[in-house]
Amino acid sequence: MTFSTPVVVRSYELDTRGHLNQAVYVQYAEHARWELMRAAGVGHDKLLASGVGPVVLETTIKYRHELRSGDEVRITCEFDWQQGKTFRIRQEIRKLDGTVAAEVSAIGGVIDLAARKLVEAPGERFRTLAERPGLLGL
Repeated sequence: MTFSTPVVVRSYELDTRGHLNQAVYVQYAEHARWELMRAAGVGHDKLLASGVGPVVLETTIKYRHELRSGDEVRITCEFDWQQGKTFRIRQEIRKLDGTVAAEVSAIGGVIDLAARKLVEAPGERFRTLAERPGLLGL
């Protein structure tokens, strides 16, 4: 199951050419990831209380189509759990007419906030914290 959340491009997010600023794509992707975590029942407070937090280790963006002020988009978010300490996140920023504006892929992990080290099996950690682990693909 692929989670998605809506966003409307705001005029203050534009660059000098009137296009969505490239840095905002990263913010949109981050917003969708946190919305998915919240929907799964793994909010920021719950993570802090458990002593862990998600960390992004790498982000790649493929820009496909410009976005302008007022464009309505849906940002998808799907986790791909792997062996070891990391996982992949696949996302699309898509206009309502189906046009893909950007593809975002990221590698993430879960960090132990006290030890400042990645934990083993981050999917299992999220599974124990989530109220709805199915939304996270677990």
